[in-house]
Amino acid sequence: MGNRLFVGNLPFDTTESQVRDLIAGSGRTVHSVKLVTDKDTGRSRGFAFVDVEDDAQAQAAIGELNGKDFGGRALVVNEAQDRGHGGGGGGKFGGGGGFRSTPHGKEERRGGGGFGIRGQETKRGSQRGGGRGGTRGS
Repeated sequence: MGNRLFVGNLPFDTTESQVRDLIAGSGRTVHSVKLVTDKDTGRSRGFAFVDVEDDAQAQAAIGELNGKDFGGRALVVNEAQDRGHGGGGGGKFGGGGGFRSTPHGKEERRGGGGFGIRGQETKRGSQRGGGRGGTRGS
């Protein structure tokens, strides 16, 4: 077990200092708190990562706080899982990274492609005729 905790189901208006006070409540030493925020809005996403002194303090925090009501919500407190970077499986969607030519679970569509209507072939260029430069001979 590690000494990093995941604290989830937090109210969206929770601050880092409130999370720090919550975890340190029973004499635990909190080294850092990282409240995860939305990068576009800056608003809390409702969870945080907290580093405590040692494994014993982490276990005590989990036992004491998991399921406890905080701001009208039942907290989720458990050991933070390492986020595996790079290939080699793992992760929620099987890892591998990068872009694929076909979406998961979908067969590649034949013919057409591009930005046309599904199942219908689209013509290239203008449909009014005349090609470049408008109509000729007018």
